[in-house]
Amino acid sequence: MITLDELQRSTAEVGDSVHRTTISHLLHKSGLYGRVARRKPFLKDIHKKCCLKFATSHLGDTPNMLKKVLWSDETKIELFGNNAKRYVWRKSNTAEHTIPTVKHGGGSILVWAC
Repeated sequence: MITLDELQRSTAEVGDSVHRTTISHLLHKSGLYGRVARRKPFLKDIHKKCCLKFATSHLGDTPNMLKKVLWSDETKIELFGNNAKRYVWRKSNTAEHTIPTVKHGGGSILVWAC
């Protein structure tokens, strides 16, 4: 994503400097707002098959058994690097501009299920 400061600098390089609030106003008028980018796990087919296999193997679990399980869904713990929020310009309630999360490289642990 390009920031307001970067947009302002690029207009100054062309010759006409435009204030940040003017740029922000025009983006908002166009329906674009700064939003936190949604994360989308980059799952390979093998990951999806393992998840489905786990889910189908527990279809017969009784409600009493399920009460004893701590459901954590899926989470990624990064050992190195930064998992900070990233912002994008997008319209409200759109799923565009997602950030793919990679489950390998840089050192991370993927935990899913219970």
